Amino acid sequence: MHVKKNDKVKILSGKDEGKVGDIIAILPKKGKVKVKDIAVVTKHTKPRKQGEKAGIVKAESYIDASKVLPICKSCNKPTRVGSKLLEDGKKSRSCKRCGEIF
Repeated sequence: MHVKKNDKVKILSGKDEGKVGDIIAILPKKGKVKVKDIAVVTKHTKPRKQGEKAGIVKAESYIDASKVLPICKSCNKPTRVGSKLLEDGKKSRSCKRCGEIF
């Protein structure tokens, strides 16, 4: 996946196009991400345990990972993700615009 948990991302398409938020959960096998305050849906819940209340709950839903672009911390712009080989032989994610490491 080109994004990780706690990355700041910009939404590319859909009803929340242009909004910015942090990733709170990912599903790598399905290629989906959950972004804070993006794709909010209302769920009608039923009490399942004693003392639990029923009601209408607003929660984020998963969106496709291809609809988000990570925002670079150094240039503050949405960018594609490249990979760089470090001196110690490890790979790391880098910004395609400015070349900085995430």
